[in-house]
Formats: sequence, structure tokens, C-alpha cells
Amino acid sequence: MADTMKVTFDLTEDDLKYFRRVMKEVRAKHSKSSEGEIIGACRLLIEGIGQTTAPDFVQERVQKLEVLIDMLEDAEWGLSGRDRDRVLRGMAYFAEPDDIIPDKVPVLGFLDDAIMVQLVVVELEHEIEAYRDFCEYRNARAARVGKGKKEDPATRAEWVNAQLETRRRALHSRMRRRRARRRSGGSGGAPRIMLW
Repeated sequence: MADTMKVTFDLTEDDLKYFRRVMKEVRAKHSKSSEGEIIGACRLLIEGIGQTTAPDFVQERVQKLEVLIDMLEDAEWGLSGRDRDRVLRGMAYFAEPDDIIPDKVPVLGFLDDAIMVQLVVVELEHEIEAYRDFCEYRNARAARVGKGKKEDPATRAEWVNAQLETRRRALHSRMRRRRARRRSGGSGGAPRIMLW
């Protein structure tokens, strides 16, 4: 059996402020980066970590970037405007080649990426939750399309698309309401350091 050591740590409010400042600086630096550049950098990070022996903690966190990429590329989800910009701003850190801990440092090189992914996922929890609900709804709808009485396939597809659009709008609305409630302090719990 290989020797292993478990290391855990807590981020203090000052630590979170530091990461917030770093996120703001990187976002400003990449304000002119295109969506394609940011998504491409995230894909390279996911691929790069997949080819290393980075700890499971790091690999699991960085894989969560795939959900954010899916949210942006899913035409049926139709994330646009400020909602889309919010997700892109969260991903901007990963377009920065000179991050806090250089990726080439053995074992710890991707630790800062894992921490930042976790912070971004927490910040975008309502967006991610709404998108997952949408995907579950869409998959359930697709499974039901082939069942039931026989009818014109075009009519059935039109009905399914209308139902999907209704669900999408409801989930986008829910996502915005929950985000606004959290920002106004109405969600209870400890105060949070917002990343942006």
C-alpha cells in the first residue's frame, strides 16, 4: 500500500478576500479575451490535469469546469446577456497562464486552480443548479417522446419544444431570483465574500 497523507485546510475571510482580489485582477486583464479563448483555456486546463497525477481533490474540482462550459455551449439552455457574462467572468481565472501557483510545481501546481474552481462553483451555485434541473427535465422529456399515443411527429416535436422553452424560462427566472436574494442577504447563514 502506498503512503498517503490527507491535508485539509480552511480559508479564512482574509484568504477569501485575497482570492477575490486575484479574481478581479485576472478578470480585468482578460476583459478583452473572447469567449472562445476563455473556454479554450478551460479545456486545456481540464485536459492538462487529466494527464497528470494531480490529487483527486484537484481533479474532481477542475472537472466541474465542464459544467460551466456546457452551460455556455448548450443552445437549448440559451444563456445570454448578464447571465452568460457572469459565467464567463467566473471562468476568466483559468485563461491566465501565470496563476498563483505555477502548474509545473509537482502535486501543488493545480491547487490554486482547484480552490478557485470551488469558489466559482459556490458563487454560481444557482446557475449550476438551474442548468442541472433543465438537463434532467430535457432528458425526461426526451425519454417520454417515444411513448404514448401515435401522433404526427412534427406536432409532437413542436409541443416538446414549447414545453422545454417554458421550463427554460422558469428556471432562468428562478436562478435570477435566488441570486438576487442571496446578494441582498436574504438567504440566511454567514455573510459571504462575493467573487465579483
